[in-house]
Amino acid sequence: MALGGSAGFAGFVFAGFVFAGAAAPACTVESMPTVPPQVPAIEELLAGAHVVSLPMRVKFRGIMERESLLLRGPAGWGEFCPFPEYADGEASRWLAAAIEAAWEGFPAPLRSVIPVNATVPAVPAERVPEVLARFGRVDAVKVKVAERGQTLDDDAARVAAVRAALPDAAIRVDANGGWDVPGAVSALTRLAGVGLEYAEQPVPTIDGLAEVRRQLRAAGTPVLIAADESVRKESDPLRVARAGAADLLVVKVAPLGGVRRALDIVAQAGLPAVVSSALDTSVGIRAGLALAAALPKLPYACGLGTVSLFESDITTDPLVSDDGAIRLRDAAADAGLLERYAASGERRDWWLARLRRVHALLAP
Repeated sequence: MALGGSAGFAGFVFAGFVFAGAAAPACTVESMPTVPPQVPAIEELLAGAHVVSLPMRVKFRGIMERESLLLRGPAGWGEFCPFPEYADGEASRWLAAAIEAAWEGFPAPLRSVIPVNATVPAVPAERVPEVLARFGRVDAVKVKVAERGQTLDDDAARVAAVRAALPDAAIRVDANGGWDVPGAVSALTRLAGVGLEYAEQPVPTIDGLAEVRRQLRAAGTPVLIAADESVRKESDPLRVARAGAADLLVVKVAPLGGVRRALDIVAQAGLPAVVSSALDTSVGIRAGLALAAALPKLPYACGLGTVSLFESDITTDPLVSDDGAIRLRDAAADAGLLERYAASGERRDWWLARLRRVHALLAP
């Protein structure tokens, strides 16, 4: 798979499709959609579309309700839920992933049980036991850090509370690019004292990741660097691997355009991968499980336990962790729950209009 092109070629290849032209244009997340193998007509998508709004137990990414558009196709259910601030070009990858799930299905699995981590949002340290209790027994925990309006002391207290509750668990922190290089080095040096498995996207840029990684290694600080946004939000998701800026990749099905494309990216990058979610319902988590089940190697627990952060799900058999793992199975939306959590008319119209715009980017 060639990701992008260069001047002088008659065309270029993106996600398996050839785009002709005298010279290849710049390929960016905003300008170039990922095209799935088949693109149903918009009428077919609308016929099986349901917009829901699910209440959250705790604030996550600044929201207390998660909106999602669910699609029903011949192969099952797909989920289209890019966050509202994402431009249509970037959102087109999410729609490609939803179409893959609902119209094509998933690759054959190599395993049927997927280890998952608990996720602790940027809550006060005293709420950590309450959050962890929703996940049951887990062997790994991802802790959100670098939240706007909070301090490193808040982060350190939250991480310490996780360690106190789970002395033997693997702890990884996720900054979502919230630090600069000096701040990241200082914070990770301090947080390393509790024993960190890795730090996810401590700074926003690939060059910054490379520098944080270099400084931590030079100082003998044993914290691995994982790239998330530097994979899924880059026009070239392999650049972070070529730059030597990360020890492992965090891969999410929807932002990368589907399970098969994510598998291809991991194979080309040649780095260990952690499969994570984008605050999905069980329908989206099913796609993440499909990716985790199809990877040749799965060295880390996956960030696919986020359904536990919802007050309710859209299926009567939610894909939640049981003793630190989720068994691979399908997720079918329940008609009663779709009706109960149906979004308001205004929000439904907003999502359907977005679906029409994004579909136009993918349509032949």
